[in-house]
Amino acid sequence: MEAILKLVQGLDLHPVVDHFTVALLIIAVLTDLVGSLLPTYKWIRYMALTLMVLGAIAAAASFETGSLEANRVWKHISPDAQHVLHLHAEFGKYLAITFGVLAVWRIFLGFVAGSRPLYLLIAVLACAALLYAGSLGGELVYNYGVGTALMSPAAPGAEASPAASPTPEVPTSALPTVSVPTPTPTPPAPASPSPSPAAAPKPTESPAAPAPPSPHAVPTTGAWHGSKTKRAAGETVSM
Repeated sequence: MEAILKLVQGLDLHPVVDHFTVALLIIAVLTDLVGSLLPTYKWIRYMALTLMVLGAIAAAASFETGSLEANRVWKHISPDAQHVLHLHAEFGKYLAITFGVLAVWRIFLGFVAGSRPLYLLIAVLACAALLYAGSLGGELVYNYGVGTALMSPAAPGAEASPAASPTPEVPTSALPTVSVPTPTPTPPAPASPSPSPAAAPKPTESPAAPAPPSPHAVPTTGAWHGSKTKRAAGETVSM
């Protein structure tokens, strides 16, 4: 018997059975609602009855597989996760009983004496509770890592935050290292001294070129006396 239990636990059947339970029961109730609106189509009612019976069997299997999983992980989760798991298990137990009663009601009593409205009301409320129980299961997996590789043993009396989930350690050697070169500061260029107006070299004055003699210039006194002497001598010779 223990070998069979270990085999069932190793197969992780609880999530699989849960999905079948939710799908079968919700479709069964929706089909019954459609059959109530179309009373002439009796095959719809028969289909709803078949789905309800299969869903009730799946709900019982879901509760049993969930109990096996709860016993396996109970000591390895935090107190907050234990509280959610306990609530999830309670919903699973009472929902399995409720849908079992609805299946028996549907098989043996049918909808005699106007019991259809009461049956449909209880079935719709049970489906709403089923969806809430499913959300609790999702919280256990995604917020606390229950049943996954992220689950870590909780220390006795340690209070874990609901939003905190253990993070797997990554070896430092597996992380790529990137070396960023350090920029070398460039020294500022020396400022060139601005030339002072007083120190600026003065332009060299070029000597003024002598003005050309005017053709109408009056001869100087020495030149005039020389011409006069030559004229006198000429006169003497001619005489």
